[in-house]
Amino acid sequence: MEHWEFVGRADELARLTTVATIDAERGLILSGAAGIGKSRLLNEGVAELPPEHYAVHYASANIASSGLPFGGLAQILPPDPPAGLSPAGLLRWAVDGLHDAAGDRPIVLAIDDAHLLDAPSAALAHLLVREGATLLATLRIAEPVPPPISALWTEGLLSHAELAPLTEDESRALLTGLVGGPVEAGSAQRLARLGGGNPLLLRELVLAAVGGGELVRTYGFWRWTGRLTLAPSLADLVDTRIGGLTGGVRDVLELVSFGEPVGLSLLLRAAEPRDVETAEERGLIRVGVDERRRDVRLAHPLYGEVVRRRCPVTRSRRLLATLADLVEGAGAHRRDDLLRVAVWRLDSGTAQGGALLLDAARQAFARFDIDLARRLAAAAHDAGAGYSAAELLATVLLFADSPQEALAVLDATPDDSARRLTSRAAVEFFGLGQAAAADRLAAAELADPAEAARVRAFEAFIRLQLDELATARSLARGVLDEPASGVATKALARCVLAFLAAAGGDPRGSAELIAAVEADTAAWRRDTPTLQYALQMAEGTLVSVSMDLPAIDKILAAEFAHLAQAGGFGFGSGWVSLLQAQACLLRGQTEEALRATEQACAALAPARVYDGSAHFARANAAALRGEVTVAVDSLAVAEASAGTAVGLYYAWQEQARAWTLACRGELADAVRVLHRSATRLRADGFHAHELLALYDLVRLGRPELAADRMDALATTVGGRATPLLVRHARAAADEAAEDLFAVAREFAVLGYQLFAAEAAAGAVRIFRQARDPRALAASTLMADVLARCGVMRTPALMAVQPALTVRERQVAELAAEGVRSREIADRLYLSPRTVENHLQRVYTKLGVNGRVELAPALRLLPQ
Repeated sequence: MEHWEFVGRADELARLTTVATIDAERGLILSGAAGIGKSRLLNEGVAELPPEHYAVHYASANIASSGLPFGGLAQILPPDPPAGLSPAGLLRWAVDGLHDAAGDRPIVLAIDDAHLLDAPSAALAHLLVREGATLLATLRIAEPVPPPISALWTEGLLSHAELAPLTEDESRALLTGLVGGPVEAGSAQRLARLGGGNPLLLRELVLAAVGGGELVRTYGFWRWTGRLTLAPSLADLVDTRIGGLTGGVRDVLELVSFGEPVGLSLLLRAAEPRDVETAEERGLIRVGVDERRRDVRLAHPLYGEVVRRRCPVTRSRRLLATLADLVEGAGAHRRDDLLRVAVWRLDSGTAQGGALLLDAARQAFARFDIDLARRLAAAAHDAGAGYSAAELLATVLLFADSPQEALAVLDATPDDSARRLTSRAAVEFFGLGQAAAADRLAAAELADPAEAARVRAFEAFIRLQLDELATARSLARGVLDEPASGVATKALARCVLAFLAAAGGDPRGSAELIAAVEADTAAWRRDTPTLQYALQMAEGTLVSVSMDLPAIDKILAAEFAHLAQAGGFGFGSGWVSLLQAQACLLRGQTEEALRATEQACAALAPARVYDGSAHFARANAAALRGEVTVAVDSLAVAEASAGTAVGLYYAWQEQARAWTLACRGELADAVRVLHRSATRLRADGFHAHELLALYDLVRLGRPELAADRMDALATTVGGRATPLLVRHARAAADEAAEDLFAVAREFAVLGYQLFAAEAAAGAVRIFRQARDPRALAASTLMADVLARCGVMRTPALMAVQPALTVRERQVAELAAEGVRSREIADRLYLSPRTVENHLQRVYTKLGVNGRVELAPALRLLPQ
């Protein structure tokens, strides 16, 4: 990490080199905050200038040299000036010396931190520019600039631009370079936000996180725990940016640090308006508009980390109580005010009773902020908020992968209600992998019909995980038929039925059940926030088995920033990453799909029940790319870490096994796995999954085993992809190349680029065998589809992508460009007969009739 890669700044670098190399420009001065990357950019720009063409003089001004005449440019001046020269004579001597050293080459004067130049050095730079030199310089923003330097841009002799912070993509690229590998998306987003686009701050953050063990590598991804190690170098860097503070400005900065965002009107009540204005003028805070309100935030997120840690305990408690009083006095109207006030009351020691803390803990859990929910729920429990607090705390501990601690909380808080039974069953099953939890729920006898329904609904949910489908369906229907069932109870039952409907091939019925659950969100979220997971399980299954790309995109747009980027909610972020992987695979974006599955592996690593699911998905993505080692290793990890609930997802697991076998060249075994899976899915009534398993048989070259059954499923399984899958199977079984070609075009229009490429490949193969001229059109379509995709190595594609020798490919590519055989022979030092022999072998391998068909056929081959 000693040398960090130069990332981004392409436009600024291009502008810098352009200014230095054209006569119309005399120079460019870049200004920006400390650590923003000015010096690195200047160095990169100067390195672009060839020394044989330009006389480049590089100097770096500093505080130590700022009091010495010509100290700022001493690095580029001769060591011994003539004695007895006047100041003007010294200036002329320096100019002439640099001109003499340059000879006929134009002078480029590069000065880092030009605001620190002493007066003679600044005058020398000014004079050099006036006499034709180019000046490239950097300044620190908000620092006084020597008049000779500022005069250069005020008089129009050169340009001045402010260097903007790195974009989020550039920060992500820098992070990758710093740690030497990809950073998990949520971690990258949070680190980039803390870095604020400042490369130096970002580097110090990463150094501190790695040194403190808070940035670790998991399944190929660097993942940040979220805890910030405030190393001395990082704190000093932030202190330098903040600078000296008066007492009043310090109060403003501390209030905003503990309370951001703080309403401007509230801040003006708590602090002197003049101090607020000073803090804004100095760039310590910024005022933004949120709807109709004006909110105050820190100008940089790290300011808060440093200020909060250095604030004495007694003052921080006073400030937090002040913030709570201000917000409560204003009515606490904003959505997050309850949560903010509760945290402030807790940290300031002014919380009275557990009701406020419990409500806040529920809100934190609903936002999947597990750490905060755990803290607030524990405080509410300690404050005597009763069994509700114990239940919530146990649930949060379950999600934090602390099942034994969760059981201890439940056992320490006696309660005979259905809530205790379901809470304990959740911990036993999802946390400890005990399948017997379902039987214990079944054995419970409750007189109250509402409580009995609650237990039956949760039992249905666990039976579903255990692949006991008939029991799960019967229990869920019974809950909906029970008049006494509560809103949350019915919602859980609907989630179970929605999952079964989706897997069974009824997307419309599943969507209606999911919509009914979502309509009651406000009612069940407070009562049973964990229901969110059941809802996502049902919704994820619906969009996955129906391969509904628009619906997946909608989920990703709505949830990815909140779940996959949240970093603290493994189930949620893993679920979203798996959906993203599936969408990418369908679109042929195999590299992005593999990366998404790796993010899911990292996110689900602590989740004992579902850890294996992400590894099965990774194996599948790697197999489609032809990465045998990754696929085999991922499959081994998946099978070793498969949890109690994996039986419900056996269709996806068998798919991963089959494609891994196919990737290894064991097609017969892959076909057996899929055939066995399809038979089991048919027996279970999972007809949507069955259709996909049968379609995989088509893709592996055995349509005769699938086409008839898929025809029968056409009226059973809904979804816009079903007709195309069935048509593809029938066309493949009948060797109907024209129908395959038509299906491929329709797949491409709908975004299913993977299937489009494979269907087109089938058409190409059949047309070539028949020496049909329509092979050219099919090859062109396939090549166009593959150009939009990543690496794909499926059997259907490999069948029309034969291997050419290096020499055969060289000859074929030249021939496709229209080069004549004799000229090809001359270029490659071959005889014309040898060239023709190579071409005939290429024609035979590719199944083409001549040079006209070579270009699209060659585009089908892997590069």
